[in-house]
Amino acid sequence: ARACWLNEDLTEAISLGHDLGHTPFGHAGEQTLDRLLPGGFRHNEQSLRVVDKLEGDGGLNLTVETRNGIYCHTGDKQPTTLEGIVVRLADRIAYINHDIDDALRAGVLKKDDLPQFALQVLGQSHAERIHNMVLDVVEQSRGRGVITVSEHVQEATDELRDFLFDRVYIGSEAKRDEGKAERMVATLFAHYRRFPEQMPSLYQAVWRQEGLEIAVADYIAGMTDRFIIHQFEQMFIPQGWTL
Repeated sequence: ARACWLNEDLTEAISLGHDLGHTPFGHAGEQTLDRLLPGGFRHNEQSLRVVDKLEGDGGLNLTVETRNGIYCHTGDKQPTTLEGIVVRLADRIAYINHDIDDALRAGVLKKDDLPQFALQVLGQSHAERIHNMVLDVVEQSRGRGVITVSEHVQEATDELRDFLFDRVYIGSEAKRDEGKAERMVATLFAHYRRFPEQMPSLYQAVWRQEGLEIAVADYIAGMTDRFIIHQFEQMFIPQGWTL
């Protein structure tokens, strides 16, 4: 944002808020809540809900531009500000490269598996790819009143993203625990619908004002992986007995 002479405060505010609606277990958790919640569930909509209603005792009173950037960081709708577009592009650069790094460390991928055209254009290492992708955005955008990338970098980025969907997000052993994650989310959703008084007071207030399913979805969506596993163990896994 600074290199393109944009509003750094707006860019930072969008960046800090855009992923607040992510569920535990990522896409698996989001899919489960989308199936269980009447009206569906989308993490970008939930991020906006967090800053509009759940945080700060009734919302944070953010600007229209910040709220738009949070909502439009993913999906079909494009942000209305250049700062929002910067966050949308930066998010894509970050998750593609970090997911590659995670998959390599976990042994899901080997470096030789990565598409060579993309590596030739973007770089062989994690740091090189991020540097070249960010530099391309700056060079293509600065002083032009738009935020964009070059055609060859876009093609290479799309190739990497498609590769990750085929080999990591959809077709790898990394998905072997997805069913477990979905069942855990669904089980806790059913549990808190039955015993809503066990939720914190914030979500009990949402229950009274907006309905039980919305309150339960808000509570579960705000959990981390570690916290939801702990809650599940506390409720459904017996402790070992010492005789």
